[in-house]
Amino acid sequence: MANFDDAITRRATGSLKWDRRPDLNPLWVADMDFTSPPAVIEALQKRLDHGVFGYAIPHPSLIETLISYLDRRIGAQVSEEEIIHLGGLVPALSLGASAFGSPGDAAMTCTPVYPPFLGVHRDAEMELQAVDHCLVEDSWSFDWEAMEKTVTARTKIFILSNPANPLGRVFTAAEITQLAEFCERHDLILLSDEIHCDLILDEKKTPHFSALNLPEELRKRTITLLAPSKTYNIAGLGYAFAVIPDENVRKRFNSAKGHTLPEINCLAYYAAEAAYRDGEPWRQDLIAYLTKNRDLLTETLRKELPGIAIPEIEATYLAWIDCRPAGIESPMQKAEKAGLFLSDGTFFGHRGCVRMNFGTQTARLQEALDIFIQAVRS
Repeated sequence: MANFDDAITRRATGSLKWDRRPDLNPLWVADMDFTSPPAVIEALQKRLDHGVFGYAIPHPSLIETLISYLDRRIGAQVSEEEIIHLGGLVPALSLGASAFGSPGDAAMTCTPVYPPFLGVHRDAEMELQAVDHCLVEDSWSFDWEAMEKTVTARTKIFILSNPANPLGRVFTAAEITQLAEFCERHDLILLSDEIHCDLILDEKKTPHFSALNLPEELRKRTITLLAPSKTYNIAGLGYAFAVIPDENVRKRFNSAKGHTLPEINCLAYYAAEAAYRDGEPWRQDLIAYLTKNRDLLTETLRKELPGIAIPEIEATYLAWIDCRPAGIESPMQKAEKAGLFLSDGTFFGHRGCVRMNFGTQTARLQEALDIFIQAVRS
């Protein structure tokens, strides 16, 4: 069984999370403080022992592993031709905008959302149509009425985060189907970022419904983006992939690549293969640990800071903390003054909120919670 309580020294290792602001205690970017699964490390070591690191292409066993993973985890039967390998998921968001939008067109998404969603439209000189998520029976969902009022003939793509970052919401089959129908009605491409789909904390209660699970006619206008990076803590290796069922959509997406994307490094392919093929026992241990941390965070903050709003975190290791209902002003600045580095809600489209990464050792999380509580009370 994996031991996630072991503290790893990450300072002064060139870590974005730990070394961008070395004066602060970091609980911001989506990067966990755990070593990757032993299977991944062993695969990388084996590839290192080979000693030659030339240009790489996806090797056959990686393809077989991806197809098996998509069948086993998502229930989607996918061919090799439908898979497009990418050097990261954020570039794929930009590619989607460039492939299906032109200057003056628009991209739609719902906020709060992962910050690149609010910026990739600029790469295609598009406009952004941001619509707030809304509460439906105490659960964050889509504001269908507001979306219908906002969409125009210039809208070309809808960018979805499912499970939602930072809300931690796992959208239902009915919600994703209704969204796909919205996209069909308005002739939009659905760009579905599902990078957190293996970080659902209770899959029996909130199973993942992928864009790949949609009926065939709706699935034709989808681009599903996946990666092992968040789940297996290998984001720095830079590997993701898109699954695009429709040949014409696939051709347009590929044509937008141009010569701007870097080569995928040979280590990334082998790490991804090992994660998806052999990482499941480790993933199950991770889910149990993150669930414990999630419960500690939500119970502590709701008790000690009455009035703050924290969604029911169904997935991810990221907590969205809305301090506005409690009348707490400038929570980000207060946390920083107390020595904590959190993610500012402003960059997700909502001021007065912060995002806290609980993918860390429980003891460290408890200490950070105590500091945060005292900071915002001041």
